[in-house]
Amino acid sequence: MKISTILDQIDEGAMALPEFQRGYVWNRNQVRDLMNSLYRKYPVGSLLVWQTRTENATRRGDMPLPAGTVKLILDGQQRMTSLYGIIRGKSPAFFDGRQEIFIGLFFNIESESFEFYGPVRMRDNPLWVSVTELMQKGIAPFITPFMMKLNERPDLSPKIETYTNRMNAIVNIKDVDLHIEEVTGTDKDIDVVVDIFNKVNSGGTRLSKGDLALAKVCAKWPEARSEMQSKLTKWREAGFNFNLDWLLRCVNAIVTGEARFDALEGITADEFQEGLRKAKKSIDYLLNLVSSRLGLDHDRVLGSKYAFPLMVRYLDQRGGKIGNFRERDRILFWYIHTLLWGRYSSQTETVLNQDLEAIEDTENGLDQLIELLRRSRGNLDLVPSDFIGWSVSARFYPMLYMLARVQHARDWESGVELTNNLLGRGTNLHLHHIFPKSLLYDKGYVRSQVNQIANFTFLTQDSNLKISNQCPTVYLERYAREHPGVLESHWIPMDSELWKLENYLSFLDERRNLLAASANRFLNSLESGTLSELHLAHEEPDPTKPLGGIVNSEEEQVLLDMNVWIVEQGLPEGEFSYELMDESTGELQLVLDLAWPEGIQQGYSQPVVLLIDEDLEVEKAVNQAGYRFFTSTEDLKSYIQDEILAMTKVAA
Repeated sequence: MKISTILDQIDEGAMALPEFQRGYVWNRNQVRDLMNSLYRKYPVGSLLVWQTRTENATRRGDMPLPAGTVKLILDGQQRMTSLYGIIRGKSPAFFDGRQEIFIGLFFNIESESFEFYGPVRMRDNPLWVSVTELMQKGIAPFITPFMMKLNERPDLSPKIETYTNRMNAIVNIKDVDLHIEEVTGTDKDIDVVVDIFNKVNSGGTRLSKGDLALAKVCAKWPEARSEMQSKLTKWREAGFNFNLDWLLRCVNAIVTGEARFDALEGITADEFQEGLRKAKKSIDYLLNLVSSRLGLDHDRVLGSKYAFPLMVRYLDQRGGKIGNFRERDRILFWYIHTLLWGRYSSQTETVLNQDLEAIEDTENGLDQLIELLRRSRGNLDLVPSDFIGWSVSARFYPMLYMLARVQHARDWESGVELTNNLLGRGTNLHLHHIFPKSLLYDKGYVRSQVNQIANFTFLTQDSNLKISNQCPTVYLERYAREHPGVLESHWIPMDSELWKLENYLSFLDERRNLLAASANRFLNSLESGTLSELHLAHEEPDPTKPLGGIVNSEEEQVLLDMNVWIVEQGLPEGEFSYELMDESTGELQLVLDLAWPEGIQQGYSQPVVLLIDEDLEVEKAVNQAGYRFFTSTEDLKSYIQDEILAMTKVAA
């Protein structure tokens, strides 16, 4: 079928996109490559469509469908969306993505290359022509201005016929025939079709269990995906990043009391809508609660996100609110411990189902949850060695942040309580190395020692910048004199001998003692409902502690920038501080800076991880775990461009 005919069918609603399909994810390189292949008459693959009765078709967008049957695109969405955007100059009705990816494509009739509009090179240059204008108006509007330019560029005159032919070749792309294969038959229900979709989309992203469950939900309630996305966007703007799978699991827990997605099978559209409404309300309540009561006010310190399905179910059982302040604080006590010990980091569905079953006892459910934690841990009291972890991705990093927020830590420069000095979510607290990194490295300390949690605290930006890399013996003495008690509010040992560089390791030991004691007092008061409203320089890291992790804000920014670039390429973003568990013991083995545990092409390519400035021991461990690792953003980008994007250029 000609490309122009396919676009006409899209306009008429005779060809549409099934609801379970993801949105538009291509990048500009892929759009250019597709047009270059069509221009040079290279094969670009066939389309696969599912022909089904209109009344059974759940499709993206609000375009009315014709009576009888409709063809839903299973394989070829990215190609047809790109072509529609270029030829029509707008996005199709089923579009969900970034329109600028295919807007403004130009063709150079001299070099026969495709590029997106750049005013410096292209303005008033007759050699660059708009592909969309060519498609819509033909070559005639370009000939007159081109002929006028010949007075300035007589060297172009002999090539007029060649240029005309090249522009015609662009226009004729609309007449290229694409082979269409059809999936038909009354036995082809959505389960079968989604399985076919997964098998043929080897160049795309495999549907997860959550995607399949959401596809079935959308068959009953077409607006489900967009409604969920709008709620995720709202939380993202507030500083909390969640995904569709997570929200779907929260809804599932409310509606069915189960963690596994197959429990949604018999749920009606009305039941799901009501579950989503309740989930949104409960999640808002919980985010406000952990922000105001625990100080966990942004995504990097939130942690234990899969405790939320359990908590929203708990709230729903009680009419959407917690009975009294003692019960509220005890569930926060439970939540913090799920964060500290990685309750849902391994066998998520199994553990979550066990906990969901426990709270079915509405009288004693919370007691049972806490007891399950004690059974798995043996003892919930913290000890100083728990704070031996290092890097901002260690599980006890949120604990340190939490203590600074709720235990009335004061800013060293102003003396004002940090809780009263914050104007935005997580934006005004800066991570501060008590012993400056540069001084420690000069003394021969290794990275895992320099970035110990016990060497971290939080200050305002002004204080952090003013201290810079001063020696603790200088600036700690000054703050102790100017603001009595301000250092103690950050659990700084007050023996000034420990502030000397040569006594750094002893300082860490003593501060861990102070942190553990403070954390236990805080947690015990939560559980009991009594918390008021508010020289071993080359010592090897402890082998019992997990390796890896993000160690400072600069490294975190590198990873954030990498994720932005990844998304711009139309690929799934990686997971920050991904916890790699030992499958045989269930213990935390590694904390990976930025990981794609299912591969960048989920389900089809090797697991990938980006490691910034990690030790050889970490690199060896991730390699043994089956990950392909990269130690620089440049190397990872090269891998993606050479192996991932090259493979997917015409495979969507």
